[in-house]
Amino acid sequence: MTKEHIPGGLLIAIEGIDGAGKSTLARGLADLLEQAGAGVVLSKEPTDGPWGTRLRASAATGRLSPEEEVDLLLRDRRQHVEERVVPALERGEVVILDRYFPSMVAYQGAAGLPVDELLHLNAFAPRPHLLLLLDLPPATGLARIRARG
Repeated sequence: MTKEHIPGGLLIAIEGIDGAGKSTLARGLADLLEQAGAGVVLSKEPTDGPWGTRLRASAATGRLSPEEEVDLLLRDRRQHVEERVVPALERGEVVILDRYFPSMVAYQGAAGLPVDELLHLNAFAPRPHLLLLLDLPPATGLARIRARG
């Protein structure tokens, strides 16, 4: 067994800008798969665990450096992968993630951190079998966010 592929399950990651419809697609896909009889784990990153909660709280105030964000994201992802993702894959379930490590590579890479290093730091995380990138104009995503209220 390699870190790139955990036999048995299926890992689907959904990526895109805020307002792209990631959460909506993830929920809809999970519902369809469950109706078809598949075991499904629906999750997101950052998680609601201690590291993800701390990251969101700090991100709202803008007090973290890109390096500090990476540290919290990696702690959150490692716990998420070890406690939820890998066990579900080993049980043969479908894991659907609303954001995963490609988001970190995009955001922190745009902040100036080396992409190769970011990919190396995420080597422990299983690679998705399917990566869905929702591509839409930023103005559309922003309009959707505003419509949420």
